[in-house]
Amino acid sequence: DYSARVQTVNRETSPRYYDIIKAFDDLTGCGVIINTSFNVRGEPIVCTPEDAYRCFMRTEMDYLVLGSYILDKQHQPPFQDSANWRKDFVLD
Repeated sequence: DYSARVQTVNRETSPRYYDIIKAFDDLTGCGVIINTSFNVRGEPIVCTPEDAYRCFMRTEMDYLVLGSYILDKQHQPPFQDSANWRKDFVLD
């Protein structure tokens, strides 16, 4: 819908996320990160680590960060999933 909501990150309350944004700024010269809801269109938003992993493996994401873990899709075992998973949810 082309809308945006500005959110700020404070080092004292979110040190890990702040450090990620700072590292991104150091690499790119851009200290702004765009985020979106964590789900595939039509599905409920991710709630659990299992939901996050399933969404990660079903999409074109390259990496997934869960707490202290960074998962690289190239190093994941083949994902066994229902061939019809996209039909489980109606698109909005």
